[in-house]
Amino acid sequence: MRFDVVIIGAGAAGLFCAAQAGKRGRKVLVLEHNAQVGRKIIISGGGRCNFTNVNARPENFISQNPHFCKSALARYTPQNFVELVKKYRIEFYEKKLGQLFCRDSSGQIVEMLIDECRRAKVEIRTNCSAKNIFKNDLFEIETDQGKFTCESLVIASGGLSIPQLGATDFGYRIARQFDLKIVETKPALVPLVFQNSFPAKFKSLAGVSLDAAVSVGKTTFCENILFTHRGLSGPAILQISSYLKRGEKISFNLLPTKNAFEILQNSKESRKELGNFLGEILPQRFASAFCETITGSKPLKNYSEKELKAIAEKLHAWQIGFDETEGNRKAEVTLGGVSTDELSSKTMEAKLVKNLYFIGEVVDVTGWLGGYNFQWAWSSGFAAGEFV
Repeated sequence: MRFDVVIIGAGAAGLFCAAQAGKRGRKVLVLEHNAQVGRKIIISGGGRCNFTNVNARPENFISQNPHFCKSALARYTPQNFVELVKKYRIEFYEKKLGQLFCRDSSGQIVEMLIDECRRAKVEIRTNCSAKNIFKNDLFEIETDQGKFTCESLVIASGGLSIPQLGATDFGYRIARQFDLKIVETKPALVPLVFQNSFPAKFKSLAGVSLDAAVSVGKTTFCENILFTHRGLSGPAILQISSYLKRGEKISFNLLPTKNAFEILQNSKESRKELGNFLGEILPQRFASAFCETITGSKPLKNYSEKELKAIAEKLHAWQIGFDETEGNRKAEVTLGGVSTDELSSKTMEAKLVKNLYFIGEVVDVTGWLGGYNFQWAWSSGFAAGEFV
């Protein structure tokens, strides 16, 4: 069965690319090894799909070539996608920091993409796994539903995150088959696990959250952190996880909008224990654990100025090391992937393999938390869809 374009992967990037190509009159087939399309879309944003971020800029993406994403993002913007959502009368709202969510259900985005494909006469086959791919004049794709040939082949198979939804290393295997470089992959936007040596007291704080400025090197995110049974999660932790290298420590400013020394100095005559005093400006359970394991606790009036300065420094720059993350099972995306050196930033086509394209998460472009990775899916899918 011959097609102009075969797209492997019916996620956000694959479906969007298929619709664009189909609108150009191309005969398009999408292959999906799951029984359902868009599974990652459906679970995203707590079931409401954070489908883009109005503030998406190239600097919100991580890649060995930070300039690579500029072309695609400029040609298909968040506003372009918002217009499509409005056309389908899907109600949405801005939660915070430019993050746009469906007011009802993430399933609306999937239905919109399926409808766009239907209008463009795209064929979608689910429960269809690609086994082998060969290239002569055309690409040949052997699947468990037969053999397909095509002029253009698009790999939109995603990364390694959330294997329980069907994530595999398929895209990387195809890239290696055609001698394309892969930037080392690792789980990103992922919770972190405390080192074994970290005070056990903090492991009993599961469910406690607070706002903090979280830093690695020159990168800082100021958002919520959440204690889990094994370590830390929450938006600030997920964000910084993409930048954390093995062996590095994260610095936590627990009072990012306050001057800790000034606060302590102004209350230095108080008879309150430090733990109880800090419990008025931080969650009490956390303040108690922090004092018990990091600073100690006695009445404020019994501290010297030097001791108060040392406590303030700890509150503004608490250092924690992490040996591991919760891995691909809990990661929202995969950092790394098919090297951007191998691809055209305009078309997503492999420079060394004519008519072979890579889009979405499988590429070494990873967005921040908050709708950026969906925007990369739309933008890279659109870029390829205009040329396949």
